[in-house]
Amino acid sequence: MSRFTRLALLAVTTTYVLVVIGAIVRGTGSGMGCPDWPTCYGAWVPPLGDTAAWIEWLHRSVAAIVGLLVVAVALYALLRIRHSKAIVGASVGAVALTGFQAWLGKITVETNNAGEWVTAHLAAAMVLLALLAFITVRAHYEERRLPTGGRSQRLTVLLAFTAASVYALMLFGAHVTATGAGLIFRDWPLFNGQLLPGWSGDPTFAGMEMSHFLHRFVAAVVGLIVVVAAWATWRAARRGAPGGQALLALVGGAAAIYGMQVIVGAAQIWTQLAPWAVALHLALGAAIWGLLASAVFVGWHEARAAASETGPAARQSEEPAPPSSLRDRVGAYVALTKPRIIELLLVTTLPAMVLAARGIPPLDLVFWVLVGGTLAAGAANAINCYFDRDIDELMSRTRRRPLPAHSVQPESALVFGLGLAVVAFGLMVAFTNLVAAFLTLVAMAFYVIVYTLLLKRSTPQNIVLGGAAGALPPVIGWAAVTGDITVPALLLFAIVFYWTPPHFWALSLRLRRDYEAAAVPMLPVVRGVEETTRQIALYSVMMVALTLVFFAAAQMGLVFLAGAVLLGGLFLIQAFAMWREGTDRRAVRLYRYSITYLAALFGLVVLDVFVYLPL
Repeated sequence: MSRFTRLALLAVTTTYVLVVIGAIVRGTGSGMGCPDWPTCYGAWVPPLGDTAAWIEWLHRSVAAIVGLLVVAVALYALLRIRHSKAIVGASVGAVALTGFQAWLGKITVETNNAGEWVTAHLAAAMVLLALLAFITVRAHYEERRLPTGGRSQRLTVLLAFTAASVYALMLFGAHVTATGAGLIFRDWPLFNGQLLPGWSGDPTFAGMEMSHFLHRFVAAVVGLIVVVAAWATWRAARRGAPGGQALLALVGGAAAIYGMQVIVGAAQIWTQLAPWAVALHLALGAAIWGLLASAVFVGWHEARAAASETGPAARQSEEPAPPSSLRDRVGAYVALTKPRIIELLLVTTLPAMVLAARGIPPLDLVFWVLVGGTLAAGAANAINCYFDRDIDELMSRTRRRPLPAHSVQPESALVFGLGLAVVAFGLMVAFTNLVAAFLTLVAMAFYVIVYTLLLKRSTPQNIVLGGAAGALPPVIGWAAVTGDITVPALLLFAIVFYWTPPHFWALSLRLRRDYEAAAVPMLPVVRGVEETTRQIALYSVMMVALTLVFFAAAQMGLVFLAGAVLLGGLFLIQAFAMWREGTDRRAVRLYRYSITYLAALFGLVVLDVFVYLPL
């Protein structure tokens, strides 16, 4: 192990120690032990006998040590490892983030530990921990000087979304603390003796009840994701995947700690937020996050260092075309995001926000939801392009995409997609709310992992189950406005969910020879034209029926009802004509009308809201 690697490892270890001390500060309520900053009661050493002041002083002292270590890492990188742009850039970024973290600490003290600043302080600390872990892992692989190859990054992507889910869960936990909701339900695993919470209806407690419930619910979802990631890593290790044992140690350790974390989380409630339970809960959460983030970086570098699965000839075929103009390169990266699909997703997001607000939502919120949604959809599409580049090359409709056309390197496309995902999630957390941000993360993960990696090449029901990802945008828009999910939002989800199979199967009917050549088991390929058209008709009936249920449940007006009946009637006419004829011409007409239908239906939602808006 080189000196730099040891220095980086010391920095990341000390940062984790700092997080643990910060957890003790929170658990003991010592955040205001020193009411001024950077001094403590006007002195550099706290008064004797003041335990809270000494705990806070220790936290600040270790933070100063971390700052010095981070600066030392950056200086070493700039002076001795200038050839590694990744390490130099990450090290400089760590210095900037450390300074930002110190500023957040100052604001936290000045605002008397205001909840939002405490949450921001924790969020930044976790990013710093992950960044230093990246530097350490990268330095280790730089030291080994291993060649790069073309091995699949499937496991890496799964681990990345698992780590992101844990990060989101930590933010939900911080929100529980910030809202003082830790003991709003005083039993576990029940909610005041019930399996599901019975809401008090008191506006004073409604936010706290929802915050506590969401933390437990998200913890259950993330726990399942962690188990799946551990199982996938175990399988990879059994197959002898490069770095499999190291990854199994990291991910398996995170899964084991997660089990302990559940018990400690329950102990917080059982002990009425005893300081040791609160501190240990946060410390274990940081450990899980650190292990999973490290696993992502190890998995990435092991896959890059491994020999290509398909040999040198395949690697050569993935080499990009000669350098083109900046405009062409930008255009290629934009094409990776599939802008036309993004437009369709945003069409369902904004009307849901208008309905949730029963008027014009805050324009800044609309802006950030649309920006975050655009980046999230683009991220998922870019990662999809990375994994589907082999079959895209076999299909006439997709072979001109950037990866089959060799205008972008596969690894660059994956990095681009993951980067967009991080930015999208960060924007949603910062400018909307945790519910909308978590749903955005779920939508990206569902499209990439569930649809692209698990379903698309394995079952003719791929587009049915995978359609859940495309049906989430209206729910995200609703949650961004209201902070929760109610029946109208779920019905909008269901409408888009049932719209997706007729829409996509109509396209796949025309392109069934392409899918057959690429061995993708789309329904027209596996079950034939007659069965596909029958399924299109059945799903269309369900979709139109759901629009009528939505009319009643969402208390829409006659404008929506009349328009939904007209649009739905035309859709059914097209769908049943498709069932009778089964021709490519009918398939194209239904496909095109389905786009018009969705846009018009959600446009009716907006129109209906404004027609019946009280003057």
